[in-house]
Amino acid sequence: MRFVIIGAGRVGLRTARVLREEDHDVTIIERDEAMIRRARTQSFTVIDGDGSREAVLEEAGVADADALGALTGDLNVNFTACMIAKHHGCRTVMRIDEAYREGIYRKYAEEVDEVIYPERLGAIGAKNALLGGTIRAIADIAQHLQIVELTITDEAPVNGYSISELQLPGDATVLAFGKEEQPLEIPSEDESLAVGDRLVVLADFDVLSEVRQLLVGERSSEAATAIDADTTTGGLN
Repeated sequence: MRFVIIGAGRVGLRTARVLREEDHDVTIIERDEAMIRRARTQSFTVIDGDGSREAVLEEAGVADADALGALTGDLNVNFTACMIAKHHGCRTVMRIDEAYREGIYRKYAEEVDEVIYPERLGAIGAKNALLGGTIRAIADIAQHLQIVELTITDEAPVNGYSISELQLPGDATVLAFGKEEQPLEIPSEDESLAVGDRLVVLADFDVLSEVRQLLVGERSSEAATAIDADTTTGGLN
């Protein structure tokens, strides 16, 4: 596939490297001379210019690209570039930065295919490291909703239950199930829960502690505190 990446900073250049490692064709747009030199020393094709200008985007091949990632720290540049790319039929991904507010997200999310918030993604990774192996945040998908993966422990109240016997709070739903060291699948009602099994659950922040208690047990009380502290931010804040 062909991609146009706007911005050769930390986020843009890392994204470009990952895409190239998977044998995709990547063109970067950047206007900072130092960043241009750095990207070119890594053998990237770099267009020197403002990614919010249509002529620059056309020079980068936006008309033939499968997707455009507007990954600069400038929200206005990112949004303008996405609108131009959308006109050319590109899939659009727009970065928002630490100045993020829920209102900004809602304003722009309907206009582009995907909004990313790198600082929040980094925070999820850090939280997973703090929580340890039995609870793993996968994504915050709305202001009060999170997808989490939980591993059944020997202290879990539901250990030995079947999926059909599992009674989660009303604001929580099982999305996937996997036996220990096996791929995740759509859960069958007859599957029994054993130590090491994993459940992926969509849950409202208000019931995460209750879900954790059922599937993990008392052993992860410190992890619960970490979850509760994080969720007081209201999700993607």
